[in-house]
Amino acid sequence: MNKEEYLEKYQKVLYRTLKNALNKNQVSHAYLLIGEPGIPLLPIANFLAKSLVCDHPTPFACESCFTCLRFDEGNYADFLLLNGQGKTIKKNEIQALETLFEKTSIEEKGKMIYIIHLVENMTTEAVNSLLKFLEEPGPNVYAFLTTENELKVLPTIISRTQRITLHKIPQATVIENAIAQGIPKKDAELLSYYYNDAEEMQKDLEDENYVVAKQAFDTYIDALLESKEKSVYIMQKELIPLLKSKEATRVFLDLLVVLLEELLAFKEQSTYYLTSYTTIFESLTSLEHIEASLLEIMNIRGQLDLNVNLSLILDHVSITMTKGDA
Repeated sequence: MNKEEYLEKYQKVLYRTLKNALNKNQVSHAYLLIGEPGIPLLPIANFLAKSLVCDHPTPFACESCFTCLRFDEGNYADFLLLNGQGKTIKKNEIQALETLFEKTSIEEKGKMIYIIHLVENMTTEAVNSLLKFLEEPGPNVYAFLTTENELKVLPTIISRTQRITLHKIPQATVIENAIAQGIPKKDAELLSYYYNDAEEMQKDLEDENYVVAKQAFDTYIDALLESKEKSVYIMQKELIPLLKSKEATRVFLDLLVVLLEELLAFKEQSTYYLTSYTTIFESLTSLEHIEASLLEIMNIRGQLDLNVNLSLILDHVSITMTKGDA
């Protein structure tokens, strides 16, 4: 993804705001980037951070100079990332950040930058520790905070940052861009429900959990098309042994949710994006209680964090898909 082109084409407010600030050397001390899940918040925050120290800015980062490359490799001494993806950011991490940034800049650019990705995943103690640091930043200290849920971000953080909302690219465009980058059409269509950028989609395409889950998904759909009895047999004999991890099972359930949502849209003659599955949808419209099955599988997915036996979960899925709410 050419991030400058992405910003100029799809995130016009962010593009104009930061371009003017960088050109005039009037960058705010803290920005809050707001976007729905799937929007590449962290890659954009990294790109903006690099733009402050790039050797050849335009005014955005060139992404090829020595400083940009060091930044990407994690070797830029005056930069720190706290990532709340899949974990909670704790008070001691914020205190370590403050301690580091109280020292003199090491790099010759003299700018110290930090990113806190998904600030909604900070503990209350961590937020309280961050507030004073945001309110009284040191000279040449810059922050890029991100969130996928602004409602979970305390007003005290919002008031200390410049808010910029990023918008989703139309789903059809995401699919088109992904296919143009070599991602198989079926994968592009499925992953467009979770990623709003083809580059991020490509990373998931190569993830072991996705590979296993997609294999299980394809095998299960083929069996379901043959008969309900075959799908139950395949689930027990092949898929339960294959889906050994909670993460792969979660992706498998996500794919089933997308399939059922799209099947409902197909039946209602609404817009749907899994065009590669049209023939399959024509065969699956005979399934009973599709909406009830969708709701039940979404509920089952929520139970994964309760340490429920994976085999029992998958058996329940099989029964749900073949019997609906009967």
